[in-house]
Amino acid sequence: MISPNEVLARIRYWRNVNRIGPDIPWTHWRLHFKSSMRALCSKKFAGFGEEAEFRPGAYAIECSRIHIGAKVVIRPATMLFADPRVDGLSIIIEDEVMLGSGVHIYVANHVFADAHTSILNQGHSQCSPVVLRKGCWVGANCIILPGVEIGRNAVVGAGSVVTRSIPPGVVAVGNPARVVRTIESEGRPV
Repeated sequence: MISPNEVLARIRYWRNVNRIGPDIPWTHWRLHFKSSMRALCSKKFAGFGEEAEFRPGAYAIECSRIHIGAKVVIRPATMLFADPRVDGLSIIIEDEVMLGSGVHIYVANHVFADAHTSILNQGHSQCSPVVLRKGCWVGANCIILPGVEIGRNAVVGAGSVVTRSIPPGVVAVGNPARVVRTIESEGRPV
């Protein structure tokens, strides 16, 4: 049987935790209503731009270290995993960035340097911030790994695993993601 103290402790945790997601029912219901979603996100995130949305079913860990720009929509099944061990921002999503559903962004990784020690007990690597520059498009189910910058107006194809930074104005696809072409504007490269 669940004790009243256990229930109160869980509610206190839900109210104060630096994250948003379906596993935090105290705040998750607020994502279903635009006004309460904006109020929650403006309070939780380091920055939450005009016309930005954080949809139900998405997760953000360490919200206070994440900036979400104007006109950005964080869709269901997306995971923004910032790092609690750093001061300042570890995920920056600039204005007018498009993200498909299920995009995962990570700023640190597990250490696995010792074959004789469980990976669980080896800790995490140092945080390497991730930046998505203005106007880029990251397709559904992409994984963006620590230290990556996606350039302005670049496109990352659905399902890609981005292990290195992508320059502006290109299309990159695959695992690992590689540039396959340059986007041209009026006959000249961007």
